[in-house]
Amino acid sequence: MRFSRFLGNARVTTERVIESWSEGTAAAAEGRHVLAIQDTSEINFATTAERRRGLGEIGKGNGRGVLLHPMLAVDAENGICLGLVSGEIWTRQGRRTVSHDLRDLSDKESQRWIATARTAKPLLAKAAMVTALGDRESDIFALYANAAEQRFHVIARSMHDRKLASGTGLYAASEAMSVVDQRAIVLPARAQRAERVAVLELRFGAVNLARPQSKFLRNLPKSLPLTLVEVCEPAPPAGTEPLHWRLLTTHPVTNAQEAWRIVEWYKRRWLIEQFFRVLKTQGFRLEDSQVATADRLLKLVAIAAKAAVITIQLLQARDGRTHQSLQLAFDANGAATLAALNRNLESQSKRLRNPHPPDSLAWAAWIIGRLGGWDGYPSSKPPGPITMKNGLEYFHAVAAGWSLRDVCMP
Repeated sequence: MRFSRFLGNARVTTERVIESWSEGTAAAAEGRHVLAIQDTSEINFATTAERRRGLGEIGKGNGRGVLLHPMLAVDAENGICLGLVSGEIWTRQGRRTVSHDLRDLSDKESQRWIATARTAKPLLAKAAMVTALGDRESDIFALYANAAEQRFHVIARSMHDRKLASGTGLYAASEAMSVVDQRAIVLPARAQRAERVAVLELRFGAVNLARPQSKFLRNLPKSLPLTLVEVCEPAPPAGTEPLHWRLLTTHPVTNAQEAWRIVEWYKRRWLIEQFFRVLKTQGFRLEDSQVATADRLLKLVAIAAKAAVITIQLLQARDGRTHQSLQLAFDANGAATLAALNRNLESQSKRLRNPHPPDSLAWAAWIIGRLGGWDGYPSSKPPGPITMKNGLEYFHAVAAGWSLRDVCMP
């Protein structure tokens, strides 16, 4: 009941919750090369003809729900999730009757890629370098033109066979490039694909994209110099779709080693897919929510996104090998609450001791895992996203009480 009232409070807005996402992320990003990974996910909430909940259509119009477009900050060197940066959450208001090609970019949903990158720049100003990274939906000429600047780069997977300034096509130009190297890489598991090793051929070269012939883009340069890095799998296992990535980037690439580095950075994109799974199926099961109105569901999604990121950070930290700081996910009150809980959890058995330093996120992950039902023994399977999610819920309830420990009751 209290949480429902919180969601219904007019002073609690989705925009303000999104603004709070970056609290702690900016400090964690300082001095690092940050991959600012963007993507969009549809969150389908069950509705009926009599109970639409104020939600607009998603997908092909067969469902109704909310669209979430977050940006995750990830350390380019080790893949540590530093937190959320910015993003957008919305539900559609009816169907658009004006053709997509006849609308200005500011009137299209694809503007979210550019707007989110722009918002990220001041938030990540203390990072050594930032690379905005996205899948094929982010293959937008205006994104390359507007986002890229000194210390801020873009990597996007190509969706379109774009025209080059020379008049040739992008894909024809890539086919003319020679294979310069071959390497086996590990592809992480997906929802419908097990982890596997792919042997890839590498090509790369400079390209000069011509500006699309749209009156809405006349303010942009007539052409943009970029680098194309292409990897393809010439002999995939039987029954397996071959991997083929054409990656367009503002990063300069002069040799095979630098080209493979672009590929490795793009591989980090899988973390945002894991984030969506934790949010929807492997932890929070957000789509099962019975919150009745769209405005409250938007706030719920914004709050749950922050919790899902903390879950990802705890999962990454649980083995202690990445050495993240406790302050990455918990404030001073949270740290004090964790210390009190740790004393209680360790005292239950002399054989159970938290093996991690108390200023580390691994130390917190051990405690949260225990609160979620994990037995804490090294020989046991480590806690997964559902266990961490349950532990976080328990922790936040305790933390609220712990913050009132010195309040005198009349």
